[in-house]
Amino acid sequence: MAKIKMSKKSTRVDMTAMCDVAFLLLSFFVMTSTAKLPEPMEIETPASTVQTKLPESNLATLTVGNGKVFFGVSGRDVRSETLKRMGDKYSVQFSDKDIAKFALIDNFGVDIRSMKQLIDMKNDQRMKEGTQPGIPYDSVNNQLADWVKISREVTKEMDQKDLDIAIKGDAKEEYPTVKKVLDILQKQKKNNFFLVTGLRSEDF
Repeated sequence: MAKIKMSKKSTRVDMTAMCDVAFLLLSFFVMTSTAKLPEPMEIETPASTVQTKLPESNLATLTVGNGKVFFGVSGRDVRSETLKRMGDKYSVQFSDKDIAKFALIDNFGVDIRSMKQLIDMKNDQRMKEGTQPGIPYDSVNNQLADWVKISREVTKEMDQKDLDIAIKGDAKEEYPTVKKVLDILQKQKKNNFFLVTGLRSEDF
């Protein structure tokens, strides 16, 4: 009896479509993710169950840690104009080149009189821990209050709205330092602000 010849079927699976989908997803996540910006001092934020998304624009951030306060404001135009007005207030002259470089600095923590030296540093040197001693915020020399006030004025003139404020405090920071920052905001009648926290480990 003749044997029936079975036709062989190919076991090859075409993975072209799967590869296309994988690369599309990879490209999407790479292009939509935001890199963590370098900071002059590492801050470990307190844990919380509430996560409020910070606005991507029209935002100033006050970073508090180890008794120091750092300041940063979004928007290069706002940064540039704020520096010009701070220079006028404290009689510090900044060149156009200085202002253009400052517009690229996300946050800082130095006396306005030391700003030119900070601007002239390379980014990796600028971000070394201990390089920036923090912005003065005592009763005699309260430059932090002026940075907040002037940046709010500039934002109102440019964008016709008030500047949002976020406070990013270290979990181990003592309360008196944070209170001084809050007092500065309250004296300027800025009572609504964001508190930056991290998710608790059990919430991941």
